[in-house]
Amino acid sequence: MKNKYLRAAIITILLFLFSIGAAWAADEGPTAESNAAALDTVWTLIAAFLVFFMQAGFAMVETGFTRAKNAGNIIMKNLMDFAAGSVVYWLVGFALMFGLDKAGFIGTTGFGTTGLFEHLGLSIPLPAFLLFQTVFCATAATIVSGAMAERTKFTSYLIYSIVISAVIYPVVGHWIWGGGWLAERGMIDFAGSTVVHSVGGWAALIGALLLGPRMGKYSADGKVNAIPGHSITLGALGVFILWFGWFGFNPGSTVSGTTPDIAAIAVTTNLAAAAGAVLTMIVTWIKYGKPDVSMTLNGALAGLVAITAGTAAVSPAGAALIGALAGILVVFSVEFFDRVVKIDDPVGAISVHGVCGAFGTIMVGVFAVDGGLLYGGGTAQLVTQVIGVGSVFLWTVTAAFILFGIIKVTVGLRVSAAEEVEGLDIGEHGMSAYGDFVMRTAAVKPHDAGVLK
Repeated sequence: MKNKYLRAAIITILLFLFSIGAAWAADEGPTAESNAAALDTVWTLIAAFLVFFMQAGFAMVETGFTRAKNAGNIIMKNLMDFAAGSVVYWLVGFALMFGLDKAGFIGTTGFGTTGLFEHLGLSIPLPAFLLFQTVFCATAATIVSGAMAERTKFTSYLIYSIVISAVIYPVVGHWIWGGGWLAERGMIDFAGSTVVHSVGGWAALIGALLLGPRMGKYSADGKVNAIPGHSITLGALGVFILWFGWFGFNPGSTVSGTTPDIAAIAVTTNLAAAAGAVLTMIVTWIKYGKPDVSMTLNGALAGLVAITAGTAAVSPAGAALIGALAGILVVFSVEFFDRVVKIDDPVGAISVHGVCGAFGTIMVGVFAVDGGLLYGGGTAQLVTQVIGVGSVFLWTVTAAFILFGIIKVTVGLRVSAAEEVEGLDIGEHGMSAYGDFVMRTAAVKPHDAGVLK
């Protein structure tokens, strides 16, 4: 009798174990496909975190290249264009950029990311892609802060930041990355020399133009007066942070951690930045008799901006040459806007992001290994790149002119002369970034106030 019960118990246990084994067999666990998707997701998120950290880099560059009395205002603008931009991009901008459309101009579905985005063919979850695109949007928005630094109303800047994140940037993004008409033409802008940087740079151009120069920047006879920033150390720290973050910006644009392309993209990114810094140093050494520190820092950024469009399409040699040419171009561009056009851009954002972003995008048509002019591809890709750059320029400057024009005649763009002299930290925020420091402010001659319009 005992053996009978024992046999029954053993059979019951075996049947139980068999059922568990059958369930395990039905659920095979991780597959190669699911592992690849997981790696792609993790890589995209890490890249997004790196690009987010670039906000700190922009904040440090802009703070270091401007005066101490405006440091808190710079920090506040860089913080809030990301915070406010994240919300409006999630609600509106992402749908305009990646939603379905019928005319190739703008997306019309998926507001608040509530719609379906299967047409994107993502291998990663939509939230990961949304976060990655959000930090790119914030980069475009924050570029303008530096060009309009030290004299812009904080309220006006917030309005601009919301509009560029909700509409101006997403429209361009849809044209090139969201399946719009430039994407259909075959335009190459892998990580955003034009989508991100030129949009920010051209908006900065219009903002600085309508805002006018800082008090004391130009004498009554038109002479240019240098207004040194308060900390080259902070500026250098910002550039190193940006260089570091760019390894998320460019390789991360694969949105895939399983492709070997990310290594080659990291190399082209680094070579362009290095070549840009070296050539800027050489040019300033020849022109000014000494190697210019702040300009050389901008040379590294110029190389990074220029390579961003073609980082996955050019060879290492091509990347180095693009970066070197951008390093030369940025010096003459900064001088052109500063001395000839007399647009006051405290950090050189127009030249670094607008001019070098456009230049780098066009150079894809020359240096792309597949289809570039120097590789037997003819002029087709080059023409497409030029059309893309030109159309984005026209859209951005038109939209920015309307936006800043409306702000100027309503709430106003510029702080009062008294606030500008005292510093925006006190006038706009009621505090000082360096509360226990003794500030020295350069005296403004009476005739200098006449440059304000």
